[in-house]
Amino acid sequence: RNRGAQSRDGRPPIQLLAVLMSAACAASAVMVTRAVAKATHGRVKPAAGAAARRRSVATRAVKLATGEVLDVKPVPMRVGHGFDLHRMELLSEIPDLELWLGGIKLEHDRGCVAHSDGDVLLHCVFDAITGALGLPDIGQCFPDNDPKWKGCTSDVFIKEAVRLMRDSGYEMGNIDCTIIAQRPKISPHKKAIKENLAKLLECDEGLVNVKAKTHEKVDSLGENRSIACHTVCMLVKA
Repeated sequence: RNRGAQSRDGRPPIQLLAVLMSAACAASAVMVTRAVAKATHGRVKPAAGAAARRRSVATRAVKLATGEVLDVKPVPMRVGHGFDLHRMELLSEIPDLELWLGGIKLEHDRGCVAHSDGDVLLHCVFDAITGALGLPDIGQCFPDNDPKWKGCTSDVFIKEAVRLMRDSGYEMGNIDCTIIAQRPKISPHKKAIKENLAKLLECDEGLVNVKAKTHEKVDSLGENRSIACHTVCMLVKA
């Protein structure tokens, strides 16, 4: 049977209809592409060209405190998370220990055991910022086997984090911190901690949030043998 001939009712065969429809779709696509190009004065480029432009975006080189130079690729915003925990011991056993949070000294019967001042909040903030930038954590930037950082106040670390943030072309979008401690009570110190953290970060206080929770007397946190903090921050292009 000749499938190229017309069907019995005089209509063209299915194969011919398929070819005609395909040709019509192709022609329509060409017309739409030309119309868009004309309307946008040629500003619309093929997807491959856009991908190539994204790949060619220059990165920013930033230098760490260790002297290592790393690249940070500029994107509109970056999000980072930080976590830190320090063991706490009784002052009656180790009298030289202190408890610092956000650069504020808190009176307590225990203090943090750490290489520096043991400010769990500021250490956590550092990791959140460098995490957002895709850079190493505080342990790599300030090794605890380097005597230079022994007993160092943590504001030094935050100033370095802010420098890295600025050198990478970003500023603080917002930052949210959650302190986990059974004791002492953090609520009376929240305002002072928030104000000092905003000052250290060189940003508006409205971009900083500080929360606190107990650990319901569970494990070392709940037994007042340690203190921890989680921090999430968003950085935006300056």
